[in-house]
Amino acid sequence: MNNVKTVLLLGLLSGLLLVGGEALAGRDGLYMGLMLAIVMNFVSYFFSDRIALAMYSAQPVTETENPAVYRRLAPLVMGLCQRMGLPMPKLWVIPEPSPNAFATGRNPKHASVAVTAGLLELMDDRELEGVLAHELGHIRNRDILISTIAATLAAAITFIARMAFWFGGARDREEHSGNAIAGLLMLILAPIAALLIQMAISRTREYAADATAAQAAGQPFGLMSALKKLDAYARRIPMDASPATAHMFIVMPLGGGGLLKLFSTHPPIEERVRRLAAMAVPRPI
Repeated sequence: MNNVKTVLLLGLLSGLLLVGGEALAGRDGLYMGLMLAIVMNFVSYFFSDRIALAMYSAQPVTETENPAVYRRLAPLVMGLCQRMGLPMPKLWVIPEPSPNAFATGRNPKHASVAVTAGLLELMDDRELEGVLAHELGHIRNRDILISTIAATLAAAITFIARMAFWFGGARDREEHSGNAIAGLLMLILAPIAALLIQMAISRTREYAADATAAQAAGQPFGLMSALKKLDAYARRIPMDASPATAHMFIVMPLGGGGLLKLFSTHPPIEERVRRLAAMAVPRPI
């Protein structure tokens, strides 16, 4: 169901680009915006892992570098990768007291999983396994590619709307009449609608990664407990994260409510826990 929702949302985003883009800036503007967005997100897709890891001063975790962290993480990740049919990703630790984690990389063969020092201190092994399974779920589900496609379409819509604002929008050579009010509304609402759809896609992929994690771990309880702890401690120990990379983390590192929740890339923790609880298999009496 999560995959079906993702396809439908991507289709809606594509339709908004085609209809709204041509209405705002004409066919040439539509093509220009799409090409610019593709180039920008192509670069992001292939280099976002290096940028994100460098941004948070991530340190490699190997048998020789951070060996104590490696001895704790490696067995859990290896076991999960075997169950999920994934190659072993590169492991990283971020010297950050706020508990969090993210996965990055353009495909399973070029993947990295990073955890904060705060996460390692806060989680027991069962909870840590749940968090790692969630991040590996993103890798298995190719969510980096999906989020890049969504970002490409949303960026193209935003670019076209801005271009229409500065240059007056599309002007058909044969027909100069048009609904100015409808055009103005499209100019304002199209980027907002694109952003909301992009956020909805991100939230759907979080639910999918949670479900994949529960299946890989064999039970949802570790991830459920981890999410509850993360929800409490992330507020208590805020993380200085860039809004551009906030969507990558297992929980939103940026606090706040109101409109920020509306535009959040993550679904509510309470709803994530409720859905995981529904996946629990009742023990036989």
